[in-house]
Amino acid sequence: QCQLNGLWRNDQDSLMEISVLRDNGDFQGQYLTRVTLSGGCAHISPLRGAQQQLGEEGWPTFAFTVRWDKFSNATTTFVGQCFVDAGGKETLSTMWLLREAVGSLEEDWKATR
Repeated sequence: QCQLNGLWRNDQDSLMEISVLRDNGDFQGQYLTRVTLSGGCAHISPLRGAQQQLGEEGWPTFAFTVRWDKFSNATTTFVGQCFVDAGGKETLSTMWLLREAVGSLEEDWKATR
């Protein structure tokens, strides 16, 4: 069974730590991104999410939101599923959606990636 709690590294060398995983599936932690629009140094931001509760077997789905703290006026939501391969390696397969603040409704078209 896949366990979301712990430390995860993505393809861009950013780190996510899920430090609290409650019995109801809610979790929280922090995200250390190395990818920034400003090209600056890594930043830590809080995350909160929920895991779909399954029985003893199965690969849980989950979603979480990162509030980019102090360096960006954006929020990113990730959705995904946790898998374990034949060798026992856990992998999170995710998709993300980033929403950046814009100044007007006319600029709305460029706010989401």
